Amino acid sequence: MDYIRVTKENIDKEHICCAMSGKQSLAKKEWLKQRFEEGLVFYRSAERGKCFIEYIPAENAWVPIDAAGWLYINCLWVSGSLKGHGYSSELLEECLRDAKAQGKNGVCILCAEGRKREFLADTKFLTHKGFKASDTSDCGINLMCLPLAENAQPPKFKDCAKHPKVEENGFVLYYTDQCPYTYYWVPKVQEAAKEHGIPFKAIHITEKKTAQNVPAPVTTYALFRDGKFVTQSIQSDKKFLKLAGAAD
Repeated sequence: MDYIRVTKENIDKEHICCAMSGKQSLAKKEWLKQRFEEGLVFYRSAERGKCFIEYIPAENAWVPIDAAGWLYINCLWVSGSLKGHGYSSELLEECLRDAKAQGKNGVCILCAEGRKREFLADTKFLTHKGFKASDTSDCGINLMCLPLAENAQPPKFKDCAKHPKVEENGFVLYYTDQCPYTYYWVPKVQEAAKEHGIPFKAIHITEKKTAQNVPAPVTTYALFRDGKFVTQSIQSDKKFLKLAGAAD
């Protein structure tokens, strides 16, 4: 497989794999443009489809972790007809090559304990590649890492991520523009909640400092109910109403 590195210079004309359509693509692309100067890399298959890796120096990652000197993988996604050909391994190898070239301590990424969860990396795949859990949040989300330097301090969750909770009752959602699916679904969930009289508060994270102190191990989409973390899975309006017990 041939690959393309999406940059500030070519992003306006390049497909970014996960985007659903025009407006969602624009929101994601604007988010990426602001991250390129912070060291973000978006590396995708030349063939059009969902096959890419996105990573950034952990100091600039939009998650509450302490991981100085590491690279953090925002997303590693291969699906559809491109799945099952070893492309995930090739993408990860490119990230590891880059980490070594930059003299990084290693690479880290979020996944879930036990079975695979939506919008999180595959634990079995990472374990096969030599990753190990370096920290675990109370909600069952792991921070996994693959060290490249001897005696490197392993990455850890900040306390706010290790023990996720909010004070408000009802539903509280933290989200960013990192994933284009939020642009499409969050307004629909807000509308559904309003129509059914469900307490719902959406907090749109637009700054790195805020993201690095969110009370959850994920920031792309972190949904709470009555103070407790519920899911990182981006909800459609129908899925949300079912979760809230208000489905028709």
